[in-house]
Amino acid sequence: MPTRTSLPLPDDLLFSFKMSLQEHVKEKLKLVQDFLHVDAQDQLTSLEEKMKSSEISKEVYISKVKALLGKELHLENGSHSDDAEKNGKTNGFSNGSHKDEHDEDVTMSVQEEEEESVKSPTASKGKGGRRSKANSDTKKSPASTRVTRNSGKQPTILSMFTKVQKRKSEDLNGEAVNGQNEPKKDDDVEESREEKRLKVESDENAAPEESKSDIVKPVSAVKTPPPKCQDCRQYLDDSDLKFFQGDPDNALDEPEMLTDERLSLFDSNEDGFESYEDLPQHKITNFSVYDKRGHLCPFDSGLIEKNVELYFSCVVKPIYDDNPCMDGGVPAKKLGPINAWWITGFDGGEKALIGFTTAFADYILMQPSEEYAPIFALMQEKIYMSKIVVEFLQKNPDATYEDLLNKIETTVPPAGLNFNCFTEDTLLRHAQFVVEQVESYDEAGDSDEQPIIVTPCMRDLIKLAGVTLGKRRAARRQAIRHPTKIEKDSKGPTKATTTKLVYQIFDTFFSDQIEQNDKESAMKRQRCGVCEVCQSPDCGKCAACKDMIKFGGSGKSKQACKQRRCPNLAVKEAEDDENIEEEDVPVEKPKKVPHAKRKKQTQCKLTWIGESIHTEGKKQYYRKVSLNDELLEVGDCVSVSSEDPSIPLYLARITSMWEDNNGKMFHAHWFLRGIDTVLGETSDPLELVIVDECEDMLLNYVQGKVDVMYKAPSNNWFMEGGVDVDLKVIEDDGKSFFYQFWYDTEYARFEMPPKTSPSEECKFKFCGSCVRTKEREEKDKPHAFEPLENEDHDTKALYAMACFKGEQFRVGDSVYLPPEAFNFSVKPASPVKRSHRKDDVDEDLYPEYYRKSSDYIKGSNLDAPEPFRVGRIKEIFCHRRSNGKPEMSDVKLRLYKFYRPENTHKGVKASYHTDINQLYWSDEEVTVNMDDVLGRCQVEYAEDLNESIQDYSSAGPERFYFLEAYNAKAKSFEDPPNHARSTVHKGKGKGKGKGKGKGKASAAQEQPDSQPKPKVPKYRTLDVFSGCGGLSEGFHQAAISETLWAIEMWEPAAQAFRLNNPGTTVFTEDCNILLKLVMSGEKTNSLGQKLPQKGDVEMLCGGPPCQGFSGMNRFNSRTYSKFKNSLVVSYLSYCDYYRPKFFLLENVRNFVSFKNSMVLKLTLRCLVRMGYQCTFGVLQAGQYGVAQTRRRAIILAAAPGEKLPRYPEPLHVFAPRACSLSVVVGEKRYVSNVTRGNGGIYRTITVRDTMSDLPEIRNGAAALEISYNGEPQSWFQRQIRGTQYQPILRDHICKDMSALVEGRMRYIPLAPGSDWRDLPNIEVRLKDGTLTKKLRYTHHDKKNGRSGTGALRGVCTCSGGKPCDPADRQFNTLIPWCLPHTGNRHNHWAGLYGRLEWDGFFSTTVTNPEPMGKQGRVLHPEQHRVVSVRECARSQGFPDTYRFFGNILDKHRQVGNAVPPPLSRAIGLEIKRCITERMKEEQASENIKQEKMELSD
Repeated sequence: MPTRTSLPLPDDLLFSFKMSLQEHVKEKLKLVQDFLHVDAQDQLTSLEEKMKSSEISKEVYISKVKALLGKELHLENGSHSDDAEKNGKTNGFSNGSHKDEHDEDVTMSVQEEEEESVKSPTASKGKGGRRSKANSDTKKSPASTRVTRNSGKQPTILSMFTKVQKRKSEDLNGEAVNGQNEPKKDDDVEESREEKRLKVESDENAAPEESKSDIVKPVSAVKTPPPKCQDCRQYLDDSDLKFFQGDPDNALDEPEMLTDERLSLFDSNEDGFESYEDLPQHKITNFSVYDKRGHLCPFDSGLIEKNVELYFSCVVKPIYDDNPCMDGGVPAKKLGPINAWWITGFDGGEKALIGFTTAFADYILMQPSEEYAPIFALMQEKIYMSKIVVEFLQKNPDATYEDLLNKIETTVPPAGLNFNCFTEDTLLRHAQFVVEQVESYDEAGDSDEQPIIVTPCMRDLIKLAGVTLGKRRAARRQAIRHPTKIEKDSKGPTKATTTKLVYQIFDTFFSDQIEQNDKESAMKRQRCGVCEVCQSPDCGKCAACKDMIKFGGSGKSKQACKQRRCPNLAVKEAEDDENIEEEDVPVEKPKKVPHAKRKKQTQCKLTWIGESIHTEGKKQYYRKVSLNDELLEVGDCVSVSSEDPSIPLYLARITSMWEDNNGKMFHAHWFLRGIDTVLGETSDPLELVIVDECEDMLLNYVQGKVDVMYKAPSNNWFMEGGVDVDLKVIEDDGKSFFYQFWYDTEYARFEMPPKTSPSEECKFKFCGSCVRTKEREEKDKPHAFEPLENEDHDTKALYAMACFKGEQFRVGDSVYLPPEAFNFSVKPASPVKRSHRKDDVDEDLYPEYYRKSSDYIKGSNLDAPEPFRVGRIKEIFCHRRSNGKPEMSDVKLRLYKFYRPENTHKGVKASYHTDINQLYWSDEEVTVNMDDVLGRCQVEYAEDLNESIQDYSSAGPERFYFLEAYNAKAKSFEDPPNHARSTVHKGKGKGKGKGKGKGKASAAQEQPDSQPKPKVPKYRTLDVFSGCGGLSEGFHQAAISETLWAIEMWEPAAQAFRLNNPGTTVFTEDCNILLKLVMSGEKTNSLGQKLPQKGDVEMLCGGPPCQGFSGMNRFNSRTYSKFKNSLVVSYLSYCDYYRPKFFLLENVRNFVSFKNSMVLKLTLRCLVRMGYQCTFGVLQAGQYGVAQTRRRAIILAAAPGEKLPRYPEPLHVFAPRACSLSVVVGEKRYVSNVTRGNGGIYRTITVRDTMSDLPEIRNGAAALEISYNGEPQSWFQRQIRGTQYQPILRDHICKDMSALVEGRMRYIPLAPGSDWRDLPNIEVRLKDGTLTKKLRYTHHDKKNGRSGTGALRGVCTCSGGKPCDPADRQFNTLIPWCLPHTGNRHNHWAGLYGRLEWDGFFSTTVTNPEPMGKQGRVLHPEQHRVVSVRECARSQGFPDTYRFFGNILDKHRQVGNAVPPPLSRAIGLEIKRCITERMKEEQASENIKQEKMELSD
């Protein structure tokens, strides 16, 4: 059949009516002709001939053609032309609305259009034609349309013959979208009411006729969107499109029905009638809603608001009749059009009441008809869904998106609704509506309450679903009127219980600052100015408006109108406030040199007092000087004024005074004011710290004498916790200051001032700062000792020992070196950085693949550095100069290289099965500089150990062993040569198997071990906010603590803690209540559990939750009052009351940045005021032996007399971009004390190491105990399984994902880096028997253009820069519609539905693995499921024997919230080291005392 083409007409021609009506008709007929019956075509031809031969006039011709077409297409001609024309005026019918909103709804010339209709069998059966526009952005012609041969409901053809419709007067952004919210102008309504009555009585029951089936398939050039109905905007080729089946014969019209006596409420006594203005109300049952063409359609998708006419047929019942059956009702047909729909709260239970308003009455909906039920179910679903969301977030404002999914997926819908479960798809489908309900709920809330819309959960939903905020004038009429404000959940934390000291710091100290901030922030811009909320006027009624000057108020409160709180801005602020991305790439700033203090000289009288006490060269030293008649002595403190008058006086201690050629001089050892430490403005204005900075300067810089006292901790310090203290340490007289600590400016460490006492002879010029600075410089230079005279060389001098960085190195010791220090003879089979992008992708099958442009794969170890090289020292030497003297400043080492398994020809695969601390001896040698050495380690030949390799290795991290030697030339493994083995020191007792070759380990080598190590006692520990016990578990593994008490409010986690620590008293109650009890002298709680008393707790650890004030912005009065009552403050009060020896606070990385780092500063300020030495740092758990990136802020504190621990050096190398651990506070960048930076002594742990040995399970696997079905494969697996006697695998269970999610997971490829962008766009039969749909691309995408095959890439009008259209949403597709919808502005949602990579690592283990959650990389590398509880537990480093409690979601949450035990173990070992050092020092001073006593005897 030939397709005829006619070029679409340009808009301007049509709109100016330059074309005669006849030509217009002809043009239309061309399009229609081929689709008409043969006899109709004949009739048309004969009419045309008659007109040409002037037998009939043009007017008659046109009217006859109209009549013929009307008959042919089952349409009534009379009414329709008017109706359509009127419709053109009122709602831009036949693409009016469609066009204005979808300029980029790319369309095609008529030819293509016909081809399309021919290609699509459903279209040719014709469920309504559609209008097209020509060539996307060029001129659109509303006139060029074609019609398929078609049954019923087809107003389009007739509307072609009426005058071309007028465009809508306002653009959609005006009232079209919001028509619904502003009551229609009355005159308008009146005018249209009568017109609307004109019914389009289409022949409802006429079956669509089959079109001719002998159609050839032409090829289309450019892909185009399939046709949509111009009224209800449903796809005409959609199998789900249903037609209204027609009314029963006895159905009445609306006016007739309303007068039926069955509906009369009252007898004729008049007083029963209410005012005539109110519309009558009735109930309706068995209803169907349809558009003019009889398409059943939803009424909540914005159609009514766009003035599309929707009608309904039903059985009407009186308002008092609650029975939804049809008995006793009046059948009614074609009621409407619907002017508005509304919701009125929940009828005392679960269901909302929904109603329609027509020109004549209000109708409350009961039961839908059978065919309308599925459409109506969605409506009820979304209303019920919004009820769940609002109530859940109202009670749990800190919930995450995953928590909400949990809630939704575990909520059973109430009986009587037509759906049986909620899924994530349901939530995303209804996101716009849900968010609007949340907005209207917030609007009703108190002004000081934080709106629900800015909760993290809502922000994630808004981002993911691409919700438009501020459509509220529209939403207001449909707001679910919550009968009551949902009652607050009283189980939240109570008001913080604080000690006096903590209270004073947080309360009095800070309040003025907050007021200041409030004033500043009041000036901030309060609106986005774009959304409808911003553009509406002030209401004049709310409290805020009443205070405005323009409404006659005082103007003091400066609050915005309650009706106009901009949601976009609120969400944007909360967003800005949120996290810095987990994986920010480190941008190292150059280190700042402390700038010289710019000082000002003063005019003063200076005279020495007394004789000089010492002369050294030209310097004559004095003890006293008179400055302006004020006596200054060595040891006094003075102030020095700055050149810049805004800088407070500098303060220093005079450590010596002298006169030389420069004049009268002194040596100043500087103090630092508290404000210049990390504490900043929170510090006590009178508190100073000692720093290692000093300089020589002229005495005439001195301004005057000041008093600086040392505030030593009292003897009873441990018992003074919680007593009332005055925050002031000393009175402020302008000249008095105090100090407690020495401060490290680089690492922000407050420590006890160092004990360095001068010897008698240099008292007059002793400066502690100089001494310590010199010591540090000496330490950092290598020195060689003990020359070996008998082994003489002409070119080099040999030594037995060298010292570097405070460590001794001897010949025979093993050392770490950076990876670049030497290479191996075997070239590494390094993983080639292959691009994961495929070039030959079928873009029609994989339409989203183009979004994968970057080669970076999250969670990949390709950039991870190599671990340190290990070598054994063969010689320590210095080269001789020409005069024969050794060059002592340049110490060299000659080493034997050790190979790691991955350095041999076997490559990385070898390392996977071997122990992580196993090496191979080699006789290859290399010379390196001593400066390159990174530390000492122990490498033993395993056969020479007196203990098992297991016991030897577990005694500490720095222990390696070898069993074989590697010969790189022969690529073979051999027995180690004799000089590699040790024979001398065999049998030195358990754990001391130190054997070093050839007895080189001389007595000095043994020194560190010659004294028995003091046995460190286990500290009695209280774990607050303990969760399931990750922190405690690590401390137990380090053998540093025994957790006697734990506090955990959440019952399942508390139970898990009990399971793993049967000896611990676990309190399942609010920590504030417990502290109150203890502080008031109680010994037990209400359950009779014994409470720890003052002096009982030696170590306090915990991770207080920080919701409510966790943003990055500054505090305002609301967030500050939340902070004052937060659990951080309670936790610090625990520390103040119990005064433990060690305190650890663990939190998310951003704890150190919250509120401009104010949370961190106040926390440290409290600890400093209590007298604790303290510091902070950020650690990456991946560097301590788990296959996961997890950065955590750790604050450490040690009581006076203890040593403040340092942060543990990294053990494992890890991906560099996850290791940016520095923190900027104020202007300064701080690092933790870690010196090895990104390096590590072991290779990184991978997903394969973590879980490759676990048996395969299916989606939803629920067997709590199964067998391992195999041996452990890797070192990590051997460690994690432990030595349990019965190898039972527990909790290898995974969440049961919905059929659709499971279908998607099945189609995610197994290649590294695969995620949702690799999904094919196909129809798939799911496990529940349903069939998914293909995702339709219907819009031009401004950012991404078209695909290589010319296909569109946009799924919503917004891709072309217009507001979203709710009708564009698609559901039940394999590619989730919401991801391409919002992908352009969210990094293409990289990682959602992402698979883990065997050789990579986990993203931060979350509390609920969800493929579309914040952390979407949760699919198993090979199986079609999300990760199991046990896999997550392993990614956190929990032993397999560790128990969790509750249902699967409870268990996931326990694991996700925990501190990885390997991380806390590493910290525990550092604390242990500090205790050991302190005990050694005490032992040494004890020994000295003994000796003195013996001497005096």
